[in-house]
Amino acid sequence: MSTAFLAWTVIAVTAAAGAEYPSRAVDVIVPFAAGGGTDVLARILSEGLSKRLGQSFVVLNRPGANTNIGTQAAVRAAPDGYTLVMASIGLTANPSLYRKLPFAPLADLAPISLIANAPTILVVNPSLPVNSLPDLIAYLKSKPNEVAYGSYGAGSGPHLAAALFEFITGTRMLHVPYGGGAPAAYAVVGNNVQMLFSSILPVLGLIRSGSVRPIAVAADHRLALLPNVPTFVELGVTYKTGTWFGLLAPAKTPDAVVATLHAATVEVLRDPDARAKIIEQGAEVAGNSPTEFRAFLQEEIDRLAIVIRNAKIELD
Repeated sequence: MSTAFLAWTVIAVTAAAGAEYPSRAVDVIVPFAAGGGTDVLARILSEGLSKRLGQSFVVLNRPGANTNIGTQAAVRAAPDGYTLVMASIGLTANPSLYRKLPFAPLADLAPISLIANAPTILVVNPSLPVNSLPDLIAYLKSKPNEVAYGSYGAGSGPHLAAALFEFITGTRMLHVPYGGGAPAAYAVVGNNVQMLFSSILPVLGLIRSGSVRPIAVAADHRLALLPNVPTFVELGVTYKTGTWFGLLAPAKTPDAVVATLHAATVEVLRDPDARAKIIEQGAEVAGNSPTEFRAFLQEEIDRLAIVIRNAKIELD
């Protein structure tokens, strides 16, 4: 059998796989509890993909182990495009956080597209006796390791954001991990913890209702949704950080299937209604190619390795 014939056969089979995909429902794993930023964006994206590809894209929440449980479920799934994962910053932090990680993000997953970026916003319980960032820093320095902050889990984006804040400001706080954005946000509302370094998605409604008090945004500009909330930089603290959200499939998913998913994802991100929903959550719409997303992930792995090393965080 000739090499040319074999090559043609592979191309034909791959093209057919893409043409037939999807023929049934697709699971989209969210490695967080329901109600957080990743969950909200996954549902917006899944709704758009369902409309464009003619099959249901079903969100499954699999929280735990700083996204490792849900991510590993995707890694172990058949590479046929019927199991996807909506990842965020934990995916690129975990290689530096864990002594033994049961998968390698860039080797075991196929990037599809970056979906959105969201800057970190610091919110506090209204009972905390501070009204500004300088007030907060002074208060924290007067009570080292007494004020508690929540996170989405050990090594999660909010944990790393808080560690970076401590490093920059010379403060020390008490870390209390939760299973996702919504539980952590409501822990602040209930004053079980006093602070949260969060993407805006889980806390926007709580800010608007007065259930939590915003202190500052870790971006280079104020957010259009919260124009009265200053940036850290405005207040004299060089602190810029945030999280990202992206769609991936198991490694070895056929190129044609990845191409189908990427094209449909780009269409969703260009749709005015979907874009408005994402922006309403306080995120900035992204969208890039699988190759660009892979390069972005490598850059994040390298960047976060430095943050984690400086913070001396290590998980078993």
